[in-house]
Amino acid sequence: MLKIEDIRIRDPFVLADKENKTYYVYGTTELLDGLNAGNKFSVYVSKDLENFEGPFTVFDGGEIGFWATKDYWAAEVHKYNGKYYLFGSFKAENHVRASQILVSDSPKGKFKPISEKPQTVDGWECLDGTLYVENGEPYLVFCHEWTQCGIGEIWAVKLTKDLKEKDGEPFMLFKASDNKEVTSFDLKQPRMVTDGPFLFNEDGKLKMIWSSSAHGRYLVLEAVADSLKGEWKHLSSRFDFDGGHAMIFTAFDGKKYFSLHAPNTPPNERMKFIKYGK
Repeated sequence: MLKIEDIRIRDPFVLADKENKTYYVYGTTELLDGLNAGNKFSVYVSKDLENFEGPFTVFDGGEIGFWATKDYWAAEVHKYNGKYYLFGSFKAENHVRASQILVSDSPKGKFKPISEKPQTVDGWECLDGTLYVENGEPYLVFCHEWTQCGIGEIWAVKLTKDLKEKDGEPFMLFKASDNKEVTSFDLKQPRMVTDGPFLFNEDGKLKMIWSSSAHGRYLVLEAVADSLKGEWKHLSSRFDFDGGHAMIFTAFDGKKYFSLHAPNTPPNERMKFIKYGK
């Protein structure tokens, strides 16, 4: 069995699977050096969020000749229409970073692509795609990366019911600079990050947590709107330590937790669970 301190992981995403009474932790798991990662996604399995088994490979791009050859980042798995869908970020030489969706009948895989092409926009450097269902319609919410547009952006696009293709034009939710606490990490020119959007409903509002550089640290920020296409109001971070790319899950005792990695400095990243509450 492994403990949290034994596992180097970024972007930890927890699937609390009620059917199996088991927690499955995905993320950026095949870290090599710095932020560079290999061409696999793995899962850690736990019954109590303290003791973990794994890692178990859930997707190996090399096995199937998948187009992406490196930097398999930020896997998250959603249960949707009876199946498990993995949203991951992928990269290859001479190919933009993109988000693509995989599917499996089991949270332990093996996962396979649901389409030949990524679901993000052709030619855009994109990452951190996530699923949000609004009024019964599935949407891919993702980041247009700062490496291409300078000021990172968060976009959404409606998907077909089977999640295989875009079903409409993408639209921007907001830019990193819309939150006045976000700072550029480059002193010579404006460079602002948008990472890890995660959406949920609370108090009759649509809420999002996402990450960027603020106050000299990598932080989890918050935004609130009435709908995806509504006006987004930006809030401060609840945390004052260097860590981020968070999501929220409900444990089997009914309590809610943030899951994120901290610190943000390689190779010291570890998953961290923090009780969620007002």
